[in-house]
Amino acid sequence: MEPVVIVFLVAALVVVFLVASTVRIVPQARRYNIERFGRYRRTLQPGLNLVLPVADRINSRLDVREQVYSSDPKPVITEDNLVVNIDTVLYYQITDPRAAAYEVADYLQAIDQLTVTTLRNVIGSMDLEATLTSREEINARLRAVLDDATGKWGIRVNRVEIKAIDPPHSIKEAMEKQMRAERDKRAAVLHAEGERQAKILTAEGTKQKDILEAQGTQQAMILRADGEAKAVERVFQAVHRNNADAKVLAYKYLETLPHLASSDNNTFWVIPGELTEAVRTVTSAFGDHSAMGLPPSAQREEAAIAADETSDEGRTPELDAGSTASPEAATATAMEEAVKQAAAAVSDAKAEAEAAKSSPQVPGRGQTPDE
Repeated sequence: MEPVVIVFLVAALVVVFLVASTVRIVPQARRYNIERFGRYRRTLQPGLNLVLPVADRINSRLDVREQVYSSDPKPVITEDNLVVNIDTVLYYQITDPRAAAYEVADYLQAIDQLTVTTLRNVIGSMDLEATLTSREEINARLRAVLDDATGKWGIRVNRVEIKAIDPPHSIKEAMEKQMRAERDKRAAVLHAEGERQAKILTAEGTKQKDILEAQGTQQAMILRADGEAKAVERVFQAVHRNNADAKVLAYKYLETLPHLASSDNNTFWVIPGELTEAVRTVTSAFGDHSAMGLPPSAQREEAAIAADETSDEGRTPELDAGSTASPEAATATAMEEAVKQAAAAVSDAKAEAEAAKSSPQVPGRGQTPDE
């Protein structure tokens, strides 16, 4: 091979190498830091970039997208001297590639150590219960501290989340017992409240029922009393309109008398003193028209009956105090005797009246048969 060809090939290879060293293609969301003779020169943006061959070199390739960093669980002591393991998740983004490459040697380790230190400061001022219930507050304080520290590193912390808080096993058992007791307490309270509401509703229902029944009874009694009042009023008007005499009233009195003791609530009943007067009135109703024509023996018997009734007048028949029968039986017996006496008197009066009508009348003194 001739020397000219060899020189041409070497020159071509040098040109290709220089062109390859001059052209740099940067992908999207990437940043390349360029150093010229060991000193920071510039940061290459996405796309086609030209650099000086041999003099310029790429120091670091950085991803400017949002990154997720999950740290290992770290032991932290709370205010009440309990050791808990806290696992955090960090969301960050590189905003200044030059600062991220030259301001800190390893920004991930720096962020991890800063997160642990801040957690111990924050959790150390809280007890276990506050630690378990104040995640939002812990996250906000962590983010504020990390933003302030990582700003000069060219990194922005978007979010910091506590992934897990693991207390000791004995504390977990105690918490489970406490939660179980709290649930049992709430269940007992709810059950008692339910029973209370049920009793209140039952009492209100019973009250409304009693009120409605009382109102119904009241209305029924009022209507019954109004009906009885109208019935009595009509009877009274009928009696006065027809001009009933004392004989009819006495007969109705004797007819109504047996109903006085018909109620089951009557345990003591007194026969009224007007009974003999009513019987005499009814008797006289059937004997007035034939009294003048009765024989002397009948007149004497009638006078004796009237004398006996007069002697008994004003005296109220009463039940025997020494009787061993029950009040109901005694009342029924007295009523039967009174009704029998009244019926016997009425029947005797009717018989005498019929006998007087059928027998010839005897003329009195100073009268002639024609008279």
